[in-house]
Amino acid sequence: MFDWLSDMEIPTAFEEFDIVEIRFKGGRKDFFRNINRLDLTTGDPVVVDVPNGHHIGTVSLKGELVRLQMLKKKVDNNEEIRTIYRIANERDLEKLREVQEQEAATMYRSREIIQQTGLRMKLSDVEYQADRSKATFYYSADDRVDFRDLIKKLAEEFKVRIEMRQISLRHEAGRLGGIGSCGRELCCSTWLTDFKSVSTTAARYQNLSLNPSKLSGQCGRLKCCLNYELETYMEALKDIPTVSRPLQTKQGDAMLQKTDIFKKMMWFGYRGDNNWYPVPVERVQEILKMNSQGLVPDMLVEEPVNEPKQNEFVAQVEGSLERLDDKFKNKKKKKKKKKPGAEGTESRQNAPGREPREGREPKDQRGPREPREHREGRGPRENRGSREPRNDAQPQQRTTSGTGEAQQPAEQGQRPKKQRPPRNRGNREGRENRDARPPREERPAREGETNRPPRADVAKPSGQPQAEGSSQQPRRQKSRRPNRGPKPNQPKPPRTDA
Repeated sequence: MFDWLSDMEIPTAFEEFDIVEIRFKGGRKDFFRNINRLDLTTGDPVVVDVPNGHHIGTVSLKGELVRLQMLKKKVDNNEEIRTIYRIANERDLEKLREVQEQEAATMYRSREIIQQTGLRMKLSDVEYQADRSKATFYYSADDRVDFRDLIKKLAEEFKVRIEMRQISLRHEAGRLGGIGSCGRELCCSTWLTDFKSVSTTAARYQNLSLNPSKLSGQCGRLKCCLNYELETYMEALKDIPTVSRPLQTKQGDAMLQKTDIFKKMMWFGYRGDNNWYPVPVERVQEILKMNSQGLVPDMLVEEPVNEPKQNEFVAQVEGSLERLDDKFKNKKKKKKKKKPGAEGTESRQNAPGREPREGREPKDQRGPREPREHREGRGPRENRGSREPRNDAQPQQRTTSGTGEAQQPAEQGQRPKKQRPPRNRGNREGRENRDARPPREERPAREGETNRPPRADVAKPSGQPQAEGSSQQPRRQKSRRPNRGPKPNQPKPPRTDA
């Protein structure tokens, strides 16, 4: 028990209660009078007076709380209460330890004697007095045991005065100790001293399954903790009606399946239907009242009424968690840039609400488009001349036709096009440069050398017709693909001389 008055100062004129509670081995407690007015604190070992000797115990409680404990256990404050001699010194504690070391060997030897005598009893513990003048044997038995012969044998064996004390199975578990199913140390071995009777009705009130293996403790009896919450369940069951017969509805008879006491909810199920339907306690009482009057409701639970929507102002003030999601949903995705093309320009020009550029008319108001030759003042494509060869020394300008005229911006409002660097046109530029070269001079023939036919320096352009009877042949253009040689297992093609 916790001494909640230990930190309070006692008035000078107030006399402290002179009775102290002392605790002994196995949780046994007794009351002793402090006639010598010793300054005691909780946990001090003291030497107390016992019949035929003295014993050593520990102070567990003192002060006014001892008076309340005596009233609870119905102990009278009279002359039968024994006294406290003194606070135990080191010599007293050493003798107590020597005596306690003999208890285990005494218990094992006593169990052998009990088996030899054939008595139906179970020896659970042995306790020696501090002066080793008496030994108390704690046992448990289902029936009454005649242990007169046993006491004589034990007295001859251990040379002490023997006292046999029968205890219940709950006290036995408290003296032995252990860990309960809850994971904590047993209540009977730590703080519980009064053992009340526990019945199976306590388990029924709490809607527990009547499984002996789950409801019984280490002592083999019903757990003491079944009584801890029993009063709370009894109070909560006052509002729950007793359903002795099925509820009658138009959908069928509903039978009680389960009851949630603290939530005040009862679960019903129809015959042939595996689903259970929760019904509040108030609705069950209402249906029972209707059935007693001969009325049958349509269903167990009425349809819920749609609640009015919350005021927008209140929603704005209170806020909601969804506003963070809406913030990111409203962001528009960036549109990918499309390459300029015919479809793109046409869609931009025809887009609604788009104004035309300066100096241009809307596309809808334009007339038919003229041919390119009439717009730029050029002749037909057939009458154009061939392109002139480019000179790398002179600045090159991009031309629109073979005439070599530079393309000028059509209007002042338009932006002039950027001039690009000359591209590498490959064999085409080489052929044009060869056209501009002077003809190759023929070297005189040497002695013994036959006259060769004249070589065509440059092939004529494909646009000009070839004169009849001429022996010149056009020069064969080289392929741009690399010459990788003949394929394996394939003969080489025959070479033809021009």
